[in-house]
Amino acid sequence: MSNSKAFQDYYPEELSHCYGCGRLNEHGYQLKSTWDGDESVASFTPQPYHIAIPGYVYGGLIASLIDCHGTGTASAAAYRAAGRAMDTLPPLRFVTAALQVEYLRPTPLEIRGKVQEIKGRKVVVSATVTANGEVCARGQVVAVQMPEKMMPAAT
Repeated sequence: MSNSKAFQDYYPEELSHCYGCGRLNEHGYQLKSTWDGDESVASFTPQPYHIAIPGYVYGGLIASLIDCHGTGTASAAAYRAAGRAMDTLPPLRFVTAALQVEYLRPTPLEIRGKVQEIKGRKVVVSATVTANGEVCARGQVVAVQMPEKMMPAAT
């Protein structure tokens, strides 16, 4: 991985409480995504309480990881496309407009994302979840830039 700081580490405190990727949510997954060339990558180790049945990860966990990885990648891609550093203002943050997930096989996890399209306020990210080198789930996140009314007031 090329970055030592994850995309989510740039989120301001007010936007860092997400269950999937919020660094300030002590009970959440705290997913960390970085660039690996033109792809984004994150790893996640499921805990025993993330199971659906013994030996199988809960499907909602996979969907939320694809979702958070996709919106984090959208944010990083928007900064790249604008030629901006991720710590510059105003923040470019995204929320999910659509999420599609296909479950292919049982899963220990690495998540990779690839930017498919950047168009105005919309970024489309495809993602795969792999286990032991095999694709276990794939998804697509349509992320839209967070509306200003959802942003914290500037201090």
